[in-house]
Amino acid sequence: MVRTTESLHASLDALAEREKAFAAVLDAHGRPEPRQSEPGVETLLRTIVGQQVSVQAARSMWNKLTAKYGQPVDLEAVLAASDEELREAGLSRQKAGYARSLASLVLSGELDLVHLPEDDEEAIALLTKIKGIGRWSAEIYLLFAEGRGDVWPAGDLAVQIEIGKLLGLDGKPTEKKLRELAEAWRPHRGAAAVLAWHSYNAPPL
Repeated sequence: MVRTTESLHASLDALAEREKAFAAVLDAHGRPEPRQSEPGVETLLRTIVGQQVSVQAARSMWNKLTAKYGQPVDLEAVLAASDEELREAGLSRQKAGYARSLASLVLSGELDLVHLPEDDEEAIALLTKIKGIGRWSAEIYLLFAEGRGDVWPAGDLAVQIEIGKLLGLDGKPTEKKLRELAEAWRPHRGAAAVLAWHSYNAPPL
């Protein structure tokens, strides 16, 4: 788990024992704190709303959506809405389609966000049935909304860059290579990602 300070720090300690580069990050930049999102529809809908726009624009779009469809958002109303109605609520035609996909899967019971499969790959496969939710978004959801400790977002550019730098590799590793490297860090790969972001965003020493 990476949802609590205690569990995250325990995983970081385990990683530091296995990899000197991780121990060096902890010595240089200290320990990152856990980051949490609320599990459920709202977090996934916010992910859809926030794609490819600034934080400010995403906030404005979200406020329009909740002003029209409530908070929590009325999924049945979203599913029944026209493109024009959803555009008035701040969603482009593409994002309207993504929002309807999420609403349809949840309302039909095909996607039960309270009881996602315990197997991470099975959970990712289910989440990516939502149009507009790719593997990276699914991994980020499982990592921060559910606190799953071994989820490894190897396609994340910052993780690739920082792990390559920390391990002294010649450039950033590919997603495939990064997954191979991280096998040695199971079952703490989620904490490794958190640590990579922590190091990536740290001010230069």
